[in-house]
Amino acid sequence: MTSERAYHHGDLRRALLTAALDVIAQEGPDALSLRDLARRAGVSHAAPAHHFKDRTGLLTAAAAEGYALFADALADAPGLQERGVAYVRFAAQHPAHFQVMFRPELYRPDDPALLAAKARATEELRAAVGELPRAGDDARAAGIAAWSLAHGFATLLLSGNLDGPVDGRDPAELFRSVAGFLFRSPTTPESS
Repeated sequence: MTSERAYHHGDLRRALLTAALDVIAQEGPDALSLRDLARRAGVSHAAPAHHFKDRTGLLTAAAAEGYALFADALADAPGLQERGVAYVRFAAQHPAHFQVMFRPELYRPDDPALLAAKARATEELRAAVGELPRAGDDARAAGIAAWSLAHGFATLLLSGNLDGPVDGRDPAELFRSVAGFLFRSPTTPESS
């Protein structure tokens, strides 16, 4: 396939973004280069710049897309615990997006599309925290606790640190068990 045919054949922007996400999932965001992506897509080394301007622009697009997908995943989950499960499931299904989304030094944090998608995801998380009976006492701290649990679990999962404990189990189901164990209502001690 010639460069001319590859460029005009389909959606080059989508093809470059997909190739970038593949590289990030396999080698991490630091391995990403526009020149390499152009080679993979069979286009000139200047072609990616027409869609993303530079590497930071490409990573910004990946983060914005990630936050939009993340917000959708959270919106479909009822309640805080299930949103935590959706958080872990999203990280497992979209590891490249997840790696970029939480590294603001990689992208343009003031990008309008990124800000809108990030705000939507944040609102989905906040809405679930607001449903907690005691969240009114300190909703911000409750949100940080919930985020820390889900994000910490997802990060440990993606870095391979939960390979032993997961041992073939569905990570999202394991997270549901962990969250249920930690947030179970205390039992009332029996009186003697």
